[in-house]
Amino acid sequence: QVQLVESGGGLVQAGGSLRLSCAASGRTLNDYRMGWFRQAPGKEREFVSSIGWTGPITYYADSVKGRFTISRDNAKNTVYLQMNSLKPEDTAVYYCAARKIPGTSYDYWGQGTQVTVSS
Repeated sequence: QVQLVESGGGLVQAGGSLRLSCAASGRTLNDYRMGWFRQAPGKEREFVSSIGWTGPITYYADSVKGRFTISRDNAKNTVYLQMNSLKPEDTAVYYCAARKIPGTSYDYWGQGTQVTVSS
């Protein structure tokens, strides 16, 4: 079992920045890969970024490359999503999720945190 709690969402003007946090708990976190997803009103949930608890490999959606940075703090069991140069189209509920390696589906999800970017 993995429990995930997101924080850090809010309202920001276009061009601004926010940092989301995802606090994870569970016995075998190293067995999981962590992802950020988002869902805008009326749209399907989409992948944003992912990172493992070990190793340097990260992935990003094309829409956020160069603007968002995913990172982790193993000592705090926390994954971050630094979001810079925010655009109104980044407005969504952002979810943290965990996928057991080497599976392909994310089985554990946080409750989500709202990010609103005003123009």
